[in-house]
Amino acid sequence: MKTLRSTKNVWMAEMAGLLARWFLGAVFVCLGFSKALHPVEFLKLIRQYDAVHTPWLLNSIAAALPWFEVVCGALLLAGIAVRGSALLVTGFLVLFTWMVVHRALALQLGIPFCAIKFDCGCGAGEVFICRKLLENAGLILLSTWLLAGRGRRFCLRYRLTQHGA
Repeated sequence: MKTLRSTKNVWMAEMAGLLARWFLGAVFVCLGFSKALHPVEFLKLIRQYDAVHTPWLLNSIAAALPWFEVVCGALLLAGIAVRGSALLVTGFLVLFTWMVVHRALALQLGIPFCAIKFDCGCGAGEVFICRKLLENAGLILLSTWLLAGRGRRFCLRYRLTQHGA
C-alpha cells in the first residue's frame, strides 16, 4: 500500500511539474510575441528605464530579448532543455523584477507604492506595481521549481533517454 501511495505522489508531482512548465512556457511565448510584434513600442518602453545608454545596444536588446523569451517558452512547452530554459527564465524574471521596482521607486513621488501604475514593458499593458511584483514572484517560484528538476518524467529528453535504457 505504501508503494502505491508513493507512486501516486510521484505521479502527482510530475504532473504538477508538467502543468507548471506549460504555464510558464505559455506565458513567455505570449508575452515574448506581444513584444516582438511591436518592436518600436517595446523599444520606447525599455528606453524609459534609462538602464542602457548606447543606442545600438538598446536596439539590440529590444530586437533580441522578445525572441529569447519566445524560444525559452517554446522549449519549456516542448520539454526540451527545461532546466537550462528555467535558469534563463529565472534570470530574466529576477532582472525584470529588480528593474520594475527601481522604476516604480523613481516614479513614487509621494503616492503609495501599490498605487503606482505604468506599462512595465512586459507585454501586458499598464499594471499596478504590487500586482506585477506578485505575478513575477509567482513566476520566479515556478521557474525555480522547474530548475530544481521537477516534472522531468514528461519532458521529451527524459522520454528519449528512458526509452533506450
